[in-house]
Amino acid sequence: MSKGEKKAAYFDKLKTLLQDNRSIFMVNVDNVGSNQMHQIRIALRGEATVLMGKNTMVRRALKILVSENPLYEKLLPHVKGNIGFVFTNSDLKTIRDKILDNRVLAPAKAGALAPLDVFIPAGNTGMEPGKTSFFQALGVPTKIARGTIEIINDVHLVKEGTKVGASEATLLNMLNISPFTYGMSVVQIYDDGAIFPSSILDIEEDYLLDLFLSGARNISALSLQINFPTIPSVPHSLVNGYKNLLAISVATDYTFEGSEKIKAYLADPSAFAAAAPAAAAEAAPAAEAAKEEDDASEDEDMGFGLFD
Repeated sequence: MSKGEKKAAYFDKLKTLLQDNRSIFMVNVDNVGSNQMHQIRIALRGEATVLMGKNTMVRRALKILVSENPLYEKLLPHVKGNIGFVFTNSDLKTIRDKILDNRVLAPAKAGALAPLDVFIPAGNTGMEPGKTSFFQALGVPTKIARGTIEIINDVHLVKEGTKVGASEATLLNMLNISPFTYGMSVVQIYDDGAIFPSSILDIEEDYLLDLFLSGARNISALSLQINFPTIPSVPHSLVNGYKNLLAISVATDYTFEGSEKIKAYLADPSAFAAAAPAAAAEAAPAAEAAKEEDDASEDEDMGFGLFD
């Protein structure tokens, strides 16, 4: 296949994937080896498709496809660096977790940018005392215990975002510490024309529901205050209106079904006061009978005598 035919095939594949999938993960593949990439493809098989390609080829294809769907233009600013695409119609959080779960341990390399803080734990290293000067040069406090070097305290050796020095890398390798993990990282997510970071997927439904309810309460309070009806305020308006009707009925001779009991109570509170003790008196024998039944069950000997 010629170079031009390969470009045409890639263009057709990218176009098909864009048309057939609702969501796209733009992923960074720095330090991801071919075997690791193969494992990621296997993990996503049946749920997502991984597509890699040169950025210039991807940008050129997207610019052509923008005429068919202007929303694709949102992808262009993120096509930079060592980037790839994961196309899917499955649940975004599930696919994101599968992408991030496939990571491998890697030793520290001199000159590499540390993706996280690196600490050396306190404890015996098993190394001979002759290498003490190496630890001292890096400011690692040590002592000799049972003929070997022991690190006295935990040491913050490399800070996140800084380059790993040659001495730090050598020491970590001597201690058999592989502090970093490498794998795909999600740069941005495209979903039905919207672009957002993967952290959005970590927002729980309860949190969103709380935000929605808080907004509904604020709208309801504002609507009631300015006497402007909205859907959240209608139930409150109905309840408040019913309370006003009850107040008018109590203050006047007008009576309706809902206000009859209230007006009867206000006319003769003693009748309701007498009804309460009567109800309690009726409940007392039943409670006493239940108590006697429990006591009887406790006194039963279950068919055995005291000295059986």
